[in-house]
Amino acid sequence: MKLGRYRGALIPITLIVLWEVGAQTGVLPHDTMSQPSEIAVAGWNALLDGSLLLATFQTFQTALLGLALGSTIGICLGICIGLSPILEAVVGPTLDTVRPIPAVALIPLALLIYGFGVRMEMLVITYATVWPVLIVTISAVRGIEPRLLEVAQTLEMPTLSRMRRIVLPAAMARIAVGIRVSAGVALVVAVTVEIVLNPQGLGYGMIIAAQSLRPELMWAELLWVGFAGWAFNTLLLTIDRRWLRRYQPGGAEAP
Repeated sequence: MKLGRYRGALIPITLIVLWEVGAQTGVLPHDTMSQPSEIAVAGWNALLDGSLLLATFQTFQTALLGLALGSTIGICLGICIGLSPILEAVVGPTLDTVRPIPAVALIPLALLIYGFGVRMEMLVITYATVWPVLIVTISAVRGIEPRLLEVAQTLEMPTLSRMRRIVLPAAMARIAVGIRVSAGVALVVAVTVEIVLNPQGLGYGMIIAAQSLRPELMWAELLWVGFAGWAFNTLLLTIDRRWLRRYQPGGAEAP
């Protein structure tokens, strides 16, 4: 058995051991830095009673919906802008003006439009996730070999066919990176909105645990967010690699 694959666990295990020793000996304040053993028990109990799974579902529901909508908008708009300098000249200044607005600044507007709930949170996440995908897509489309587009124009390929058979396969590798970046942004914004305002999900659960003076549950939910984010990123990496193999030369979808 190779030990190299377990090297990544060295730092977390060391930190947990030092944390437990520090809490047991009184070096760390017990009222804010609960023992890892207590955190594990609190997290396990939250899993058993279903509260942690429900909060995870609520957070990822809005994060995935916002990511899907934001990525779709970013890809479609990015392809159009990347292929049309005229369109970029028209919409570019507007996008450059809107893009610096922080996503959290839209929370009052989203609350005014939709009230509390999934749609309010999804609107903020969509706004936050569209920008990484949009910027990467524009750059990826501009980097396509011009001769490929010339061939498509010579063959008089329909626009949709040109997008599916040439533009997307050529740009997908870089677009996938933008989607992965937006996935992390989606989770961060989802938890932030829940902490600030929306009474659901993991962010809201951490606030309730802190207000109830249950630091062990707060830590359990915080660490669970990190674990869930890691698992989600690993899933995206797996999908990314399998998807990109389809577009490599000789793949089923190669142009």
